[in-house]
Amino acid sequence: MSASPLTPLDYIAEGYWQDFLAERPIAGGIAYETELRACTLDESLESLQRIDTLLSQVRRDMIKSGIWDEMTLLVDERYRNFMVFLAFYAGRVLAQQWQSKSHWYGQFELRKRYPELKLITDDFYQHMAVGYDNDSVVKEHLFFALEPIGLRLFGHIDRQFDAVQGGQVESGLYQAVSLRLPTTLSNDVHSVPELTADKVTTHKATTHQVTESIVPSADLNTHIGTIQLNAPLNKPEEVSIGAEHNQANVVPPESENSIKPELTKVAQPTAKPASPVKNTSTPEMFTQLLVELDEITVPQPTGDVQYQQARKVLDQFEQHIAKQNKSRRQVIFSDDHIAAKNKALLLLQAAAEDGNTAAMLRLAMYELLGEGLTADSDNQKKSGVDWVNQAASKNDSRAQRLLSKMYYQGVGVSQDIDSGKYWLEQAADNGHAEAANLVKQWQQAEVLLTTQKQEQHSTKRYQLLIGAIIAVALLIIVII
Repeated sequence: MSASPLTPLDYIAEGYWQDFLAERPIAGGIAYETELRACTLDESLESLQRIDTLLSQVRRDMIKSGIWDEMTLLVDERYRNFMVFLAFYAGRVLAQQWQSKSHWYGQFELRKRYPELKLITDDFYQHMAVGYDNDSVVKEHLFFALEPIGLRLFGHIDRQFDAVQGGQVESGLYQAVSLRLPTTLSNDVHSVPELTADKVTTHKATTHQVTESIVPSADLNTHIGTIQLNAPLNKPEEVSIGAEHNQANVVPPESENSIKPELTKVAQPTAKPASPVKNTSTPEMFTQLLVELDEITVPQPTGDVQYQQARKVLDQFEQHIAKQNKSRRQVIFSDDHIAAKNKALLLLQAAAEDGNTAAMLRLAMYELLGEGLTADSDNQKKSGVDWVNQAASKNDSRAQRLLSKMYYQGVGVSQDIDSGKYWLEQAADNGHAEAANLVKQWQQAEVLLTTQKQEQHSTKRYQLLIGAIIAVALLIIVII
C-alpha cells in the first residue's frame, strides 16, 4: 500500500515542533512547557526516558494537589496540547530510527485505510496514530502514541488501557518506541524470552515459558487470597506513598524541586482524590528506593524491556500492600496472583543477569524482604546484598545510596558506620542529590565540631589566664 498524501495532522505535528524549536507559543498554550525544555528534546531515545520521568512527576503533583481527574484534565486545552505534543515528538523519534518521516493519521484516515481496526470515536487516545516505516504504512507499523502517555499519567488497576492493536499498552514512551525499533534486537524484545530451569532452580513451578502477558489472570478487583475486598483495588483516591513505579501510582515525599501543576481553571472534578494513604508496611528505605528507581534515570545497556514488563505487574502488588493496615507478611494473595508475581520476578532476574542495575535493585528489595526467588531466608538476605553490591559496583548512585542505608541500619549486613559513610560519599560523587546534601551537612557538622572544640580549648585557656591573674592580684593584696 503506497503512502498517503500529507494529512492535516502531519501539518499540525510539524507546526507544533517548529513552534517549540522557535520558542513560539502554541495555539491554546501547552502545560509544562518549561519542564519540557529542561528535558532536552534532542530527538534521541534517551530523551524519551526524560519525558517518562517528567510524566511520572506530573502525575504525582496532580495527585498531591487533588486535581488528578482524567476527564477534567482532557477538557483543558493546555493539557491536551501537552499530551498531543509528546505524541508527535515520540512519533518523530521513532520515524527517525527507521530513517523515515513520521506520517500521521486521524480517525477518518485510519477508518478508511484500516477498517479492521476497532476504533472508539470518543476515545482521546485512539484519535490519531503515526506510521513510521519508509515506503508504505502497514498496520503493524502504526503507533498510537497517546496510549502510553495516558497510561503513564492515569493508569491504575481500575483504569486499564486497552491497546487498539491488541495486547498491553506499554508503560512509557521509551519502552513503546524501543519495542518498535528496526533492529534485530527490537525483533527479540517483542516477545518475552523463555526462562528455563537453568535460570532459577529453586522455583520449579515457575520455570516454564513466560508468555507476553504477566498480568494476573484472575480479577484483582474481586478476591486477593482470603481477603474480601468491598471496593476495587487502588482507586485514584487511595494512591499510596512509596509503592509507585513505572505507572507512577504513588505520591513521593514533598521535595524542593517538585514540579508545580499548571492546571488552568476548568470544571470542578466530580470526585477528587483523598489524601494519600501512608505505607506503613514496607521499610522506608525500600519505599524510597522505588521512588528513586522512577525519578533518577540511569541508562541501562540491556534488560530494560523485561524490567519494565516486570515492574508493571509488581507495582500493582505494591499498591495493594500499601493500602493494607497490616504487615506485608499478613497480606494474602491467591495462587493466580502469586504465580503472576513469580513470573515478574523471573523477568527481573533475567534482566538483572543481563546487567540491568534497576532490575538488580528491585530484585534485591524482594530478596531482603524475604519475598524473592531464593529458597531460605539466610540465602535471600545474602542474595539481596549481593545484588545491591553488584549494582553499586556499576556506579549506580541509587544502589550506592541504598547500600549506605543498609550499613548504617544493619539491614542484611553488620552495622558499619564507616562503610555507610563510604557508600554515601560514592553516591554523592555519582550525582545522587540527597546523598550529596547529606555529605555536605556531614562536612559542615565536622567543621562546626572542630571549631567548637577549638573555641572550648581557647575558652579554657582564657579562664586559666584570668584565674592566674586573680591569684596574683590576691597575692599582691596580701603582701601589701
